[in-house]
Amino acid sequence: MKTTASPKAPLPVPRTAHLPERSRRAHTEPMSVLPLGDGLYEVESASDHTYLVDLEAGRCTCPDYVFRKTRCKHIRRVALEITAGRTPPPGEIAVDCHDCGEPVFVDEDAAAPFYCDDHTIYPGDTVVDRETGDRLTVVDVSELRADAVNIGAADCTVAEYRTNEDYDPDVPVVGAVYPHATVASNGVVPASLKVYVFPRTRLEKR
Repeated sequence: MKTTASPKAPLPVPRTAHLPERSRRAHTEPMSVLPLGDGLYEVESASDHTYLVDLEAGRCTCPDYVFRKTRCKHIRRVALEITAGRTPPPGEIAVDCHDCGEPVFVDEDAAAPFYCDDHTIYPGDTVVDRETGDRLTVVDVSELRADAVNIGAADCTVAEYRTNEDYDPDVPVVGAVYPHATVASNGVVPASLKVYVFPRTRLEKR
């Protein structure tokens, strides 16, 4: 799973003069924080040294912690970045949204593809078929994989269908209707509309 580091820059804090030295340095020195999972974070300091922080245990591999057993600037920086929303908390990891590339925080054991709030789809949302450009209305977002759902009329799975071969087979299946129509948020579909199924990555939210 790909992870992203926060920018190596100071945190925007208007006043730090009143803070203890380690807290002030945690705010003002340029550092980047990379979440590794299991509550571990890699911190690259202003001096280009890299240290490993175990946030839940309150430990760091830097000399300040190793020799003085103090809450060093690296531990403090990880906590500050989590509070600022720049770094995911323990139990979550930062990944890129499939559609726009923006960072999004997800559970460590979450399965791809990942989407930010702007690109997550729900029943009733309008989407565009990347293959045809057609507009559709979502009626169901399943947890079942495209290689596990059969299309009876085509005698194959959603993943095996000829126009879906370029999309990952292990992504969820989405049900949608043609033409674009008003569908209730509870997924109720007019009887006259046929529901088609697509790999999630084939559809783009509009």
